[in-house]
Amino acid sequence: MNRIERQPSVATIAPQTGVSIPLDLIAGICRLLELLTVLGAGAFALYLWGDVIQAGALADYLRVILIGALFFGLIAEIVGAYDVDAQFSLRRGWQRIFLAWGMTALFLITTAFLLKISAEFSRGWAATWFVTATVMLAGTRAGMTTWTRRLKRQGVFNSRAVIFGAGLQGQRLAQYVRGNDKLTITFLGFFDDRRDGRVPILVDDLPVFGTSDDLVAAIREGHIDQVIVALPWSAEERIREVVGKLALTPVRIRLAPDLASFAFAHRPLVLLGDLPVLTLFERPISGMDAIIKRAEDLLLAIPALVLAAPIMALTAIAIRLDSPGPIFFRQPREGFNNRLFDVLKFRSMTHESCETDGIVQARRGDKRVTRVGAFIRKTSIDELPQLLNVLKGDMSLVGPRPHAPSTRAGGRLFHEVVQTYAARHKVKPGITGWAQVCGFRGETDTEEKLVKRLEHDLHYIENWSVGFDLYILLRTVVALIAPKNAF
Repeated sequence: MNRIERQPSVATIAPQTGVSIPLDLIAGICRLLELLTVLGAGAFALYLWGDVIQAGALADYLRVILIGALFFGLIAEIVGAYDVDAQFSLRRGWQRIFLAWGMTALFLITTAFLLKISAEFSRGWAATWFVTATVMLAGTRAGMTTWTRRLKRQGVFNSRAVIFGAGLQGQRLAQYVRGNDKLTITFLGFFDDRRDGRVPILVDDLPVFGTSDDLVAAIREGHIDQVIVALPWSAEERIREVVGKLALTPVRIRLAPDLASFAFAHRPLVLLGDLPVLTLFERPISGMDAIIKRAEDLLLAIPALVLAAPIMALTAIAIRLDSPGPIFFRQPREGFNNRLFDVLKFRSMTHESCETDGIVQARRGDKRVTRVGAFIRKTSIDELPQLLNVLKGDMSLVGPRPHAPSTRAGGRLFHEVVQTYAARHKVKPGITGWAQVCGFRGETDTEEKLVKRLEHDLHYIENWSVGFDLYILLRTVVALIAPKNAF
């Protein structure tokens, strides 16, 4: 018996058993229950405070409860409280409904204040409504999430899917989907038109049933809900032929990404006009974020420079008296987009030892460091002139520390040690940074130290926020009190 005769029959596909429930229906039930929860909590608060509420004002309270419930439903929809990920994750679900309910409370308070009617409503009733609704929403979402997870384990949401194309692309797709427990898909197997022995009988324990004609027949029998075409995008004619056959059947048809796209499966898909494209990397801290960060730099750097002016004046005098040479030290460093700029520091080494190329980082007991230089390096006073770099726009208060192009780690240039080193130049360098407050500052005498510093820099770039910046600045102040690795 040859390979083709031994291939699994389409008839072996089991018909769907049990009850199939659309996930959208569960989301609709959740919406209704949480809307009723807000209404019920408001009514319960009215019952508790009924003695202090005048009978003539009852209609006003009911209107506020209805407006609050409708506004909550709108905001919950906007923040994604009923998206698929929030239905299966209790943490995400709670975060989003609490955000929606908090914004609702803020909206009602602000509206009452602007309309000058806040005094007409009982504060006790309002507080009771807010607290009761918060507790009841938490319980309702917990119950819904538990029920939804149980139904998912039973497979009631799953659509029966097959892959057309049993090649490497189809195999990759099957491995990805079967390894993702958030998807509501049950894979039945593969179909493929190639009958010359290139396609195996089983692919990762999933059978290869037959050709596109067999697939259409299986769909007509009601065994399949979804078909994912996993053919190389270069095979345009073959894709058109298969999709043309499937388009006549009442199933969902999807085109899998090309093989190279699996390397970027975690990247978001956006529309470029009507054309879907993968966003491989966003420009970090851009648009409004860049404006906010620049405003943050100016608002903090200007008063910091004013406060530091006396210290900087005394430092300049001390440097002049301690050793001959200029007060400031300028050195080319790599900044945003690998552009060179002159970083400004107080000179901490003897004038003849100050290098602008072929940099040898200072180490413990370095004889090039002057007496004043040792003190200002240990206390980081030598970095204060970089506030001028911040005002100029070459640097930020917080960001990856700038390094000279010729700096080495373990005898090798930084970019030779780590090929992705230039990724830290996606943002402006900073006077302080996440790597520095985590202890990775000072001399990078080993490649491991450089790798750790780069990991922290990239973490900062990917997770930037104003709050993160303020936290780093606070940690910097603490680090200055007990400095390490600065010599």
